[in-house]
Amino acid sequence: MLGAIAGDIIGSIYERNRIKSEDFPLFRHDSRFTDDSVLTVAIASSILKKVSYLQSIKEFARRYPDAGYGGTFYQWMLSDDDQPYNSWGNGSAMRVSAIGFAYDTVDQVMEEARKSAEVTHNHPEGVKGAKAVAMTIFFSRLGAPKQHIKEVISKTFKYDLDRTIAEIRPNYSFDVSCQGSVPESIIAFLESTSYEDAVRKAISLGGDSDTMAAIAGSIAEAYYKVIPLHIIVEVRKRLPDEFLAIIDDFNTTYNLHWAK
Repeated sequence: MLGAIAGDIIGSIYERNRIKSEDFPLFRHDSRFTDDSVLTVAIASSILKKVSYLQSIKEFARRYPDAGYGGTFYQWMLSDDDQPYNSWGNGSAMRVSAIGFAYDTVDQVMEEARKSAEVTHNHPEGVKGAKAVAMTIFFSRLGAPKQHIKEVISKTFKYDLDRTIAEIRPNYSFDVSCQGSVPESIIAFLESTSYEDAVRKAISLGGDSDTMAAIAGSIAEAYYKVIPLHIIVEVRKRLPDEFLAIIDDFNTTYNLHWAK
């Protein structure tokens, strides 16, 4: 899950300053965590504390109200109404990474991803995006070859993963839908050679950079099993102590030694 948070922070400065290149500074003074990180930590905390996804998501969102949530989510998080709002946005996919690391069967991963998504994103595409990311992390964590991952995800979710980053980049634009950003984020991982390369490729598409880097970064963490130390150092100094404690507890509980 640290891979998602790092991707979020790195991508945060490029969401409104979109670029079409893989050559850019990873961090600036204004690089910060956004709603992607808050809700990623909320899901991890839910798993660790065995409380509902709904309870954890609302509690964390209300504690960090200025993290950059979408308008509909913001209204939902402040409301006493806990009903989902049929979103197909990529918020369900950006926060799901802990589930791909915590559960040990495909059925468990798919079911927990569904439950985490349906708190807010109960549209079929919102659920599908969360399931696809969680399953990609699951197979990556187990050491499956990229070709196998590609074939399974393509077949299961009917995503077109045969495109290349070079083909997508010229005409790609900002897209917050699961169907318009999750496949592209997975492709960034599939083409990558390292954690950092996956994040750079996702951001270089010039789309919803923090979320796409969070998705690609979460998968790359699972596959490469290493996040460069210089990235970890920069990320940790930008996070509140509460987040760091949950991240460290999660990594210890699920034996993610590379992410310390």
